[in-house]
Amino acid sequence: MTGTKRLTVVAGGGGFIGGWLARHLVENGHNVRCVDLKPVAEWYQVNPAAENLTLDLRDATACQAALSGVAEVYNLAADMGGMGFIETHKAECMLSVLINTHLLLAARKAGIERFFFASSACVYAADRQTVADVVALKESDAYPAMPEDGYGWEKLFSERMCRHFNEDFGLITRVARYHNVYGPHGTWDGGREKAPAAICRKVIAAKVSGRHEIDIWGDGEQSRSFMYIDDCLKGTVSIMNSEIIEPINLGSNQLVTINQLVDMAESIAGIKLARRYIPDAPKGVRGRNSDNTRIKELLNWEPGVRLQDGLERTYHWIYDQMNQRQSMTA
Repeated sequence: MTGTKRLTVVAGGGGFIGGWLARHLVENGHNVRCVDLKPVAEWYQVNPAAENLTLDLRDATACQAALSGVAEVYNLAADMGGMGFIETHKAECMLSVLINTHLLLAARKAGIERFFFASSACVYAADRQTVADVVALKESDAYPAMPEDGYGWEKLFSERMCRHFNEDFGLITRVARYHNVYGPHGTWDGGREKAPAAICRKVIAAKVSGRHEIDIWGDGEQSRSFMYIDDCLKGTVSIMNSEIIEPINLGSNQLVTINQLVDMAESIAGIKLARRYIPDAPKGVRGRNSDNTRIKELLNWEPGVRLQDGLERTYHWIYDQMNQRQSMTA
C-alpha cells in the first residue's frame, strides 16, 4: 500500500460516538470507512470524506467485507440505548456479541494491526453500586462478575474475547469502559436516549409548552458521571494508540444526582419546574462513578469539559432539533 493512507474502519459509524469519531479521524488525516446497520440517510452524522457502507455486522460475511484492506478497527457497533432501553431489551443487547465476535474473527483473518472495543461501565458489579454516594469504580471492580443484566454481560464477555484474541492469536486489542457519553448529534427521543438528552428534551418541552413540570424516573437521587463527546474522542484515540492491554475506564469523575442534572438544565433554560417522581420507572444502579487513577497515570488523560458547559451545548442543539421538527410538522 505504498503511497496510500492506511484504512481505518469505524464500526457503528452511523451512531452518536461513531459519527463523531469518524469526523475526528478524517480531520486528523485518516482514511476512514464507516459501517453501520442503518441506511446512510438515517445516520446521526454522515462524513462525505469517508467511505460509508450499510452492512449488518452481526453477519460474519459482512464483517469480512467491512475489514477488507483495513489496518485498524474501532468497534462501537451495538444495539443499545439508555436505561429505559437496556432494562427492557436484554436479549437484543446480548445479540451484539455477534458483532464483536465476527469482527474479531475477520480481524484475525485480515491481519488487522489494532482493534479497539468500546465497552461500558455497565460491566461493573452491581453490589459495588448500591448507594448514591458511591465509591468511584476501579477497573478491578468488574470482578467477581455481576454486571448489568443483558447489556453489561455482553460487554464483559466481549472484553474477554478481545483479551483472548490478543493472548492466543497476537491480535492487538484495546478496550475502553465508557461512562455515559453525551453531547450534540446523539439520540434525544424515542426511548434510547440517555439521561442528559432526556432531561434537556423534557425541560425544553416544559418551557415551550408553558407546562412547567417534569417527570423524573425514580426519586432523582440516583447518581452518575457524564462525559462530553470531545473528551471521549481524545481518550478513545489515546487508548487505541497506547500499550494498555487491560480494559480501562474512560469517563468523568464528576458525580451528580439526576436531581442535580435537572437543576443544571433548568438553569440553562432559565425556568424552575415542578417535579413528578416515578418510582417504578427504570433506574439502573443507585450510584456509579469513574475512578480515573489509571488513565491519568498512564495517559495523562482527564476530562476537559465541565458538565455544566457540555450540557449547555447539548441543550441548545436539542432545542434546535425540536424547533426544526416542529416547523416541519406545522
